[in-house]
This record gives sequence, structure tokens and C-alpha cells, in this order.
Amino acid sequence: MNTYLIAPSLLSANFAKLGEEAEKVLTAGADMLHLDVMDNHYVPNLTVGPLVCEALRKHGIKAPIDVHLMTRPVDRLIVDFANAGATYITFHPEASDHVDRSLALIRKHGCKAGLALNPATTLQCLEYVWDKLDLVLIMSVNPGFGGQAFIPSALDKIQQLRQMITAYKRDIRLAVDGGVKAENIAQIAQAGADTFIAGSAIFHHADYRAIITLMRQQLAEIG
Repeated sequence: MNTYLIAPSLLSANFAKLGEEAEKVLTAGADMLHLDVMDNHYVPNLTVGPLVCEALRKHGIKAPIDVHLMTRPVDRLIVDFANAGATYITFHPEASDHVDRSLALIRKHGCKAGLALNPATTLQCLEYVWDKLDLVLIMSVNPGFGGQAFIPSALDKIQQLRQMITAYKRDIRLAVDGGVKAENIAQIAQAGADTFIAGSAIFHHADYRAIITLMRQQLAEIG
């Protein structure tokens, strides 16, 4: 099993103090930052662009930044976010006409490549691109908004994906995004996840260190 990583989603942070919020959550024990990029076309919401990622780097953020593209098309933004300092770039297979090419483009620009799978997207789309993947993100809510409840059927999907990653003997992180909180993080980990994206569960808590520590305690109890 890979080391567990906790990645707070900045979508739930105070955008008036985004640099400070990023610093605080990393100091509180987070491993990396998750940046949700929405275009009001692929999903019904509009958030941030490459300038925000670049601003975080200029602010002094050194931790990995995981950019989740909920946009269509993706290739131009892949290049822009790579140039802005992204570490991971993840997109939805439905949003690219050529998934293999888009994954290769991410790696060409020095970033780690990922695919994000919506609740109704099957795992079959991974079959011919295993060699180009560094991360697979299981969406446990429908993308577009923070604060949604975890969809229980995602657990079966996580289990199946973990079996596939193990069978293919690939060093691929299995991330989960949507409704992740201290109360269910252990169950999600037991299903096979190793990377946990949590927005409101962290940023809406009064004490970032306390909630991240509690999540880590829940993970530690399952080994």
C-alpha cells in the first residue's frame, strides 16, 4: 500500500486569503493541495484558472499541487497549468477527444498524469492507458460543487480499481474526491484508496490541525 496522502481541496477555502489558507493547511499536516478547475460547461460551476496556481507558487507554496480539470477541452489548459506550477494534472476521459494524447501531453510538460472517473464512468476506459497513468481519481460525488454527500457505490468501484492496479503492478495513486471526512476516511482506505481529497470537511472545521490529525488517526487504526 502506498503512503496515505491527505489533499485539502481549496474550493472550500477562503479565497480572500487563499495563500494564507494554503500555508495554514499545509502547516496543519496536509500533504498536498487540490485545485478544482471548473469551466461552467463540462460542470455547472466556474472556479479558477492557471493564474491561481501560479499565484500560489509565487506566494511560496512548495508542496505538490494536484490540479483537477473539470473542463472541456483539456489540452490547452494542460499546458497552461503545467507552466503555472502544477504537480499532478487530472482530467475526465469524456472531456478529451484523445485521452492517450492528453495523458502524454501532461507528462511531456513534466507533470504527473491522472484520469478522473465520475460516478457513472466505468473503469474500462483505463484499459489501454495504464502505462501513462500516475493517478486515478474516483469521484464519489457528481462533479461541480463542494459539500456533497459521499455516494456509497463508490466503495465497490474503489475496490475494483485497487485490484486492477495491483494486478497490473503499476505505481498509481488511487484518489477519492467527494464527501470524504473523518467519519468515513477509514472505510474508504479499507476499500483501497491511498489519497484523500477533502474540502469542506477540513476548511469548514475550526481547527485544521485537529481535523487532519483525526483523519490520520482513523487511517492509522486500519494499518
